Amino acid sequence: MSQGPRSGLAAVSSALLAMSRHLEVRDVLKTIVASARELLDAQYAALGVPDDHGGFAQFVVDGVSDDQWKAIGPLPRQHGILAAMLQEAKVERLADVRKDPRFEGWPSAHPDMSDFLGLPIRDGDEVIGALFLANKNCPKPEGSCGFTEEDEELLGILAQHAAIALTNARLYERSRELTIAEERSRLAHELHDAVSQKLFSLRLTAQAAAALIDRDPSRAKGELHQVAALAAEAADELRAAVVELRPAALDEDGLVATLRTQIQVLDRAHTARVTFAGRGVKALPAAQEEAVLRVAQEALHNALRHSGAEHVEVTLDRRGSGAVLRVTDNGSGFDPKAIRRAGRHLGLVSMRDRSSGVGGTLAVESAPGKGTTIEMEVPGG
Repeated sequence: MSQGPRSGLAAVSSALLAMSRHLEVRDVLKTIVASARELLDAQYAALGVPDDHGGFAQFVVDGVSDDQWKAIGPLPRQHGILAAMLQEAKVERLADVRKDPRFEGWPSAHPDMSDFLGLPIRDGDEVIGALFLANKNCPKPEGSCGFTEEDEELLGILAQHAAIALTNARLYERSRELTIAEERSRLAHELHDAVSQKLFSLRLTAQAAAALIDRDPSRAKGELHQVAALAAEAADELRAAVVELRPAALDEDGLVATLRTQIQVLDRAHTARVTFAGRGVKALPAAQEEAVLRVAQEALHNALRHSGAEHVEVTLDRRGSGAVLRVTDNGSGFDPKAIRRAGRHLGLVSMRDRSSGVGGTLAVESAPGKGTTIEMEVPGG
């Protein structure tokens, strides 16, 4: 790697900053691998996170195309050099990996590799990954090259910071899983309370209607109307809970696709027309995307349950590096002067908290008989 001390330090600094920006484990792994390959000027880089069954729970590569990776086949097992790095927890720097007695070959579609540098990523005494590079780029076509002691030292520094970034990402994901589990538990409890009450009332009313059907048909008819109303309310409770309990799938689908899917579900489930338009929005940090999704869900819940709206329109537009969410309904609206009372009733306090929690703002525009618009703006990364 032909770069002076200042440019080398800048490259290391950029790599470490890139790792620290991500909170999702998969993103951290990809950044580590890409940073290592660029920093050490190698053709190929990979990082494997071992499982407890002799394989890899995750395996990320850089320098191999998607088509090549598919052709290679299943994830590798922990054997040969990979096993040595994980089990013996030491650096492996080889002039030609193919000549090492532990080398066991690779699939036919696997790219040919020669010089090799690998080392374990450790969190204390635990080996949490294996990072390795192959085929250092030569400065001249006719020149010979390989990984140096300087490369080994540099990769060791990168691995230490990679361990911190990967551990932090795992802690973040576990924290999110706990939060999701708590939210599901709360929703399940609310669902049980709300729907159980409705079903109990529904049962009693149906029994009353059955008792009256012969001796007082007109009263029985009234009771049956009440049965229909209670059944509709129970169905509304179930619909709201099902949408809340749907996995957000933000990591896989992104905010726009997740919102569009949930709004399509609501449009089918309710008599009101519910529409969505997303325009030019780029991916936002995970916390911002989750906050926008939750505010949209709360605002939609209010509009569909309390406003009597015939149409609810949701838009998500790009603003700078961030985004603006608008949820507008043509329902009954409310008096902004009574915002404190309305905040407790309509969950506006919760929406404001979610917005401010990610550095965003929330504005509410409403008037009796004039509908309501909820606008949330969040910054980008």
